[in-house]
Amino acid sequence: MNTRHVSSGAAAALAAALLLSACGTEAGFDDTSKSGGGNEVISRFSPAEREPLRGISGTTLEGKPLDLADYKGKVLVVNIWGSNCGPCRAEAPNLVKVAKDTEAEGVRFVGINTRDPSREAARRFEEEYGVPYPSLYDQMGRIVLRFPRGSVNPQAIPSTVFLDRSGRLAARALAPLSERDLRAVLRPLVAEKKTA
Repeated sequence: MNTRHVSSGAAAALAAALLLSACGTEAGFDDTSKSGGGNEVISRFSPAEREPLRGISGTTLEGKPLDLADYKGKVLVVNIWGSNCGPCRAEAPNLVKVAKDTEAEGVRFVGINTRDPSREAARRFEEEYGVPYPSLYDQMGRIVLRFPRGSVNPQAIPSTVFLDRSGRLAARALAPLSERDLRAVLRPLVAEKKTA
């Protein structure tokens, strides 16, 4: 028996299991901060509790450099997704609609595509849903691991974080979001003034 063949097969099975386990929300997170009307888990942080999000950069699906620090002064929504994730597909139209509707208010969206085997699969997803904003390509999940500990679960997608105009983590969701929930989180953030 060829052990290299068995090892390759085992590695492929492990990768598939990780991909499947990554697409879901049953990750042991507390379900107590439910947003109005849905089953989405959203945590909000008061301005005094917010920590800056630093060092999140990489290359987009189109091969261009992108650094989240460049969005300082804007309210930023960062959605972590994968093209084979059913809940990611379910929330995509909501993200697209709210991104278009809130752009004039100084809100920007960025995706982080994780664990897709190729950029092509991720680009097909974006074309299918008409995604108007860029996504970082994070095949191995390394960019996601740069998030502050406890801010996102690298094993659960979709996840979304909301940054205030100062680049600080203002809210997070560890489940798919409805249009209503996106707007409910963004409304007060848009109204806030930038701090130093």
